[in-house]
Formats: sequence, structure tokens, C-alpha cells
Amino acid sequence: MKNIIAGLLFAMLWASASAATKIGLLVAQPLVIGNCRFFIAGFIMLFYTYAIQKNRLPQGKEWQQLLMYGFLNVTIYLGCFVLAMKHVSAGIGSLSTATNPLIISMLSAFWSKRPVKLAESIGLLLGILGVAVATYPLLQNSFASIEGLLILSASMLSYSVGTIYYANQKWELPLLAINGWQVLLGGILLLPVTFFFTDWNHNQYTVQFWGSVFWLVVPVSIGAVQLWLYLLKTDAVKASLWLFLCPIFGFVYASFLLNEPITTYTYAGTALVIVGLYLAQRTKISRTEK
Repeated sequence: MKNIIAGLLFAMLWASASAATKIGLLVAQPLVIGNCRFFIAGFIMLFYTYAIQKNRLPQGKEWQQLLMYGFLNVTIYLGCFVLAMKHVSAGIGSLSTATNPLIISMLSAFWSKRPVKLAESIGLLLGILGVAVATYPLLQNSFASIEGLLILSASMLSYSVGTIYYANQKWELPLLAINGWQVLLGGILLLPVTFFFTDWNHNQYTVQFWGSVFWLVVPVSIGAVQLWLYLLKTDAVKASLWLFLCPIFGFVYASFLLNEPITTYTYAGTALVIVGLYLAQRTKISRTEK
């Protein structure tokens, strides 16, 4: 029961990131929201890991690892994600996030030079088709654009590469220290881009702005990530099953909070993504159940 509650809470919080970002975008520029989120979340986690837990600082090669991970997982992935949210619906943002395990599965096969399984290929194709189906009507009524989808694709690809990079490194730092430093360093790397491309006259630091940033920092960046790490530690394979719920919660939030349309295309596209995820993970799931 404890794992079920943790999994449901993770899916609910993780799926809320797109809607929270869209709400913030109504009053501020995307990269401003992103940088505020990264710096606040990074400082909170690093304060806890060093002031409370008394952990050691990174040394030597660890700085290079953190810098690369932060560049892939924060600067590019989350930087592009918040930019894409200006051009696509919150529901599509959540749906595309659910395709990450499919992309990771394919890239890890190439990385480790193992044959790509048929189920993985079919799963990825179904995931891409699902996003395309759900997006089709949104392209016609300004809830999505080709530009936004391309930026979102770059975001998902960077996250997948970052995940594989993380998995292939030997880490000796605590998880909270790794997360804190990669978020802070990724935010620092994004800062010059933010200053160069931001129109500072279009930012309103209202309750709506800070509410959006607070939600992205505490429930999402800290709460959801810690729940995810707990689920991974308990059972890494079964943890991925909770990603199936993220598109569902994402479209619910988008509909109720942002009045985004839910159509037959939405249901069909979400179903295709979920089937694709299941097919790609089926081998691993059946192996753990034996």
C-alpha cells in the first residue's frame, strides 16, 4: 500500500509540471521561470545536504560529471521544455514526457551495442504515433505548433541522453547532492541564454508567477523527484509503470486548469503511448515477476 500511494502521488505531481509552467507563462518569460526554479531548488537541496546532512563537496572529476549531467538534464532538457510550453499545450507536454522511457530504451541499446528488440522499436513507433495523433487537432486551433513540437523533441532527446550518461558514470556523492548540484550548475549554464533572449519588460512578478515557481520547485523538483528515487530503489522496473498515469493526469490538469480541449484524438493518442510504453517494458516486467 505504501508503494501504491507513493506511485500515485509521484504520477500526480510529475504530471502537474506542464500545467504549472503554462500558468507561469501567462505572466512571465519561459527562461525566467526556468532559472528561478533551478536556482531556488538547487539552493534548497544543497543547503539541506551540506548544512543538515554535513556531506562532503564534489572533488576533481566529480565536477565534470555534475557539469555534463546538469547541461543535459537541466540546461537543455528543462530549458527547452519550458520554451516548448509556450508553443504547445500542457497535455501534450505531459504526454511527450511519458515517451522518455521509450527513447531511453532505444538509445541505451545503441550505447551498449546490443540488438534493438522488436518490442522496443514497435513501442517507440507507437509512442511517436500517439503524440502525433493527440497533437493533430491542436495544431489547427493554436494549442500547438510545429516549432513547439521540435523544441519539445529536442528536450526529450536531451533528457534521454542525460539519463544514459548518468547511468554510465560512477557516482560517489549522495543523491540529494547530485540533484542539487546538477540543478544549480544547469541553471548557471542557462543564465547567459536567459539574459540574452528575455524581454524583461514582459515579466510580472505576481502571486501567480511565484505560485508557479513554488509548485515547480517544491512539489515537482523536490517532492516528485524524491518519490521517484524511492520507487526506483524499491523496484526500478515496476517504478516505470507509474509513468503510464502521467499523461492521464496531465490531460486532466490541462482541461480543468487551462481549459484545453480533450477530444477523441486525445484518448486515442494517450492509449497509443501507454501501449507503446507497455510493450517496451513488458520483457523487463515479466522477468521480475518470474
